[in-house]
Amino acid sequence: MQVRPAYALTSVDNTLRMLQLLRDNGRLRLKDAAEELQIAPSTAHRLMAMLVYRGFAVQDESRQYLPGPSMGAGPVTGNWNRRLRVLCTPQMEALCADTGETVNLSVRSGTKSRFLFTVESGNVLRVGDRRGAVLPAHLTSGGKVLLAELDDATVRRLFTSPGAETSGDALDEPALADLVRELATIREKGFAANVEATEPGVSALGVPVRGPGGRAVASLHLSAPSSRFERLLERPVLGILFERRRLMEEDLADLGEPDA
Repeated sequence: MQVRPAYALTSVDNTLRMLQLLRDNGRLRLKDAAEELQIAPSTAHRLMAMLVYRGFAVQDESRQYLPGPSMGAGPVTGNWNRRLRVLCTPQMEALCADTGETVNLSVRSGTKSRFLFTVESGNVLRVGDRRGAVLPAHLTSGGKVLLAELDDATVRRLFTSPGAETSGDALDEPALADLVRELATIREKGFAANVEATEPGVSALGVPVRGPGGRAVASLHLSAPSSRFERLLERPVLGILFERRRLMEEDLADLGEPDA
């Protein structure tokens, strides 16, 4: 039996217990955390703000908190992530062979986009492996196509939330208006672009990947040196991307829901 240390620090203990709640529940509301830990909501907010700041938690569009990248978790369970990755790999490898460019698979967690898997191009000049990287969703092509699945009011709420403030992803009104307009265009076109928004010399093109229920569960994106980006927008390459995505979605027919 574990014995409580005589020198235990209450704030540290509460923070660790909050981490356990995130780990075990998968989703957590501040109200529920405060009740469970028997602390004031304002105290729960301060503790959660530090977890967000250090990457142990992220806030989603419903203002609930999820395990963050520092916990080695995304918006869904690890087993589901692994199955998603396994099912998507054959078409990712084929897409890389078809186009000669690096292929990534990512998921969205709140305002962040997390790269689950990469099939790296064999070209000498290529974009490297992004596996495990966590970037602002509104800057990445994969993150933007998943944000485009949300309605405008939800997007505004997400990027003006306390969690967005803490993580550094909050947007002011002009930037938010630009994002809302861009997402409308993405919904119309069915794909999103990132032209050197996350790294100089690197651009990407992404599409949503839908599960058997029709909900977008991930994004598939081609990453290339910016010198070759215009080629990605050409009809033959776009056609290949859409077709590989279609075949990938057929492979996901038995995937099930993320919280299954």
